[in-house]
Amino acid sequence: LVSVPACCSARYNLALLAFFGFFLLYALRVNLSVALVDMVEPNTSLAKNTTSNVCPEHSSTINVPRNTTGEKYSWDADTQGWILGSFFYGYIITQIPGGYLASKIGGKLLLGFGVFSTSVFTLLTPLAANLGVGYLIAVRALEGLGEGVTFPAMHSMWSSWAPPLERSKLLSISYAGAQLGTVVSLPLSGLICYYMNWVYVFYIFGALGVLWFFFWMWLVSDTPETHRSISHAEKEYILSSLKDQLSTQKSVPWRPMLESLPLWAIVVAHFSYNWTFYTLLTLLPTYMKEILRFDAQENGFLSALPYFGCWLCIILSGQIADYLREKQNFSTVCVRKCFTLIGMIGPAVFLVAAGFIGCNYALAVAFVTVSTTLGGFCTSGYSINHLDIAPSYAGILLGITNSFATIPGMVGPVIAKNLTHNNTVEEWQTVFYIAASINLFGAIFFALFASGEVQDWAVSGYHLHRN
Repeated sequence: LVSVPACCSARYNLALLAFFGFFLLYALRVNLSVALVDMVEPNTSLAKNTTSNVCPEHSSTINVPRNTTGEKYSWDADTQGWILGSFFYGYIITQIPGGYLASKIGGKLLLGFGVFSTSVFTLLTPLAANLGVGYLIAVRALEGLGEGVTFPAMHSMWSSWAPPLERSKLLSISYAGAQLGTVVSLPLSGLICYYMNWVYVFYIFGALGVLWFFFWMWLVSDTPETHRSISHAEKEYILSSLKDQLSTQKSVPWRPMLESLPLWAIVVAHFSYNWTFYTLLTLLPTYMKEILRFDAQENGFLSALPYFGCWLCIILSGQIADYLREKQNFSTVCVRKCFTLIGMIGPAVFLVAAGFIGCNYALAVAFVTVSTTLGGFCTSGYSINHLDIAPSYAGILLGITNSFATIPGMVGPVIAKNLTHNNTVEEWQTVFYIAASINLFGAIFFALFASGEVQDWAVSGYHLHRN
């Protein structure tokens, strides 16, 4: 099996286009949390939170004249919570249908229209906000519906495109776009709100998403066989590397799939990882502001730093994982388990540490950054394990695990908010403890029950294929 060079190859072009797609999806997802600060009348936003007086103030606020032409709405804290949460209600619904549809109509159309519809609803956001809060919540839930199909669709495409020994590399490139989207859009949305007007946050990112859609439809195809400009050598290379791994049966083996312990190992890991990830994503600014008395909003760079670390880690660990499997003959399951353990126990340790450093906010930022960065190892761990155990059904499996993994996004922040009524350091330590122990449990469960081999039920005729 001769490997085909990566440069300008069809599979790496796909990874790059996907990278930009996920970049935009995450930009479209997080821009509302930045714009919302500007959309709400200053006095209604929050009854003044009791700031814990453990730490001294050290935010030097310099008032720069800023653009105030944008509409302002009087939404209270609960309403804002609903607006921010509504995305997940749409997102969780389309996960499994997305994976199923991708296996039927192909991932290209599904991912393309997923990004397209998310972009269109983003363009409609300012209009919806003007019509009323109910319209805004509906538009956000519809964005969630559109975005819900994207990861399963991508997994489904990679099952036909990624040679087994290049899986970690290709998938980590395409999914790393999500982290970079967070890194770029948090500070950028802040700048747009600051110098222009919050409506442009939605117009600019929405327009970019529509533009991406045309490139995607024009340049990408579902399988190597249908690709217009793929070289013969590359097509042969991909097809021959996958020949024993794909199933030809038309029906989905739901029952053996749902009884499969390696699948549940991924579910538990995915759920646990997201608990920490979403808790941090939504509550970190609050922690910095209320406990460390340091305004993260004023320093968009510091809120973006952890995700930049994570992005670097995802790209690098993808290269390392495939190097270990290909050149050092590490078994797939060994690499997946080790990377998951690093990517979940590492963050747990630093997260707990962040609760114990008193008022040293530089150290707090450092610990949280290290915690989030190490989480990047998980992308080459449990995150692409679906493709190892059942390439033909990878989209459906991701739909299943991502449905469970969306629950922490809906529940985690609510529980954390309830635990931190008085904003004391002890209360926040409890939040960090809970996240760390959930992470630890997920890591151990995955290490015990994960598999790196194509499962019997995932190949037609049930013939075993040892990787």
